[in-house]
Amino acid sequence: MADEKKETAVAAKEAAPKAKKAPKAEKALKAEKAEKVEQAPKAAVKADEKKAVAPAKADEKKAIFAEPIKHDYDVIFDPHITEKSMALLQNANKVTVKVAANANKTDIKESFQRLYQVKVVDVKIINARPKAKSRGGRYQGFVSGYKKAIVSIAKGSAIDLFKA
Repeated sequence: MADEKKETAVAAKEAAPKAKKAPKAEKALKAEKAEKVEQAPKAAVKADEKKAVAPAKADEKKAIFAEPIKHDYDVIFDPHITEKSMALLQNANKVTVKVAANANKTDIKESFQRLYQVKVVDVKIINARPKAKSRGGRYQGFVSGYKKAIVSIAKGSAIDLFKA
């Protein structure tokens, strides 16, 4: 038994120095990680500088449109706000607007570009027919028809519908 106690004591002494060495190794690892962390922000700054240069080039390519004229306000009246039109705006980058009854696709495209300062890709036109409605159950009336256009905007373009 005495021999066993001596062996366990010797083993404990050997284990103790190893335990002391372990924190030093951990400190060395922490120091290496700190150096890597210090180097990482420098790389991130370089990447940020590259990103800062890229938008400047994108701004140079940005299309510049003419100022709106009175005719543009005569062609495009107001946005047509419904759940479906808002879904189109968010998902497909398409805006629905009410337009003049005599407006054609090219008029709508040019007017929309000048009013909202965005690139128009495509224009679809829909004639909403007048609907018969009863007024109070006794009188027959109509909800007037109108023309609306669904305007597709170029990708990456944003629009504020209520600005103009």
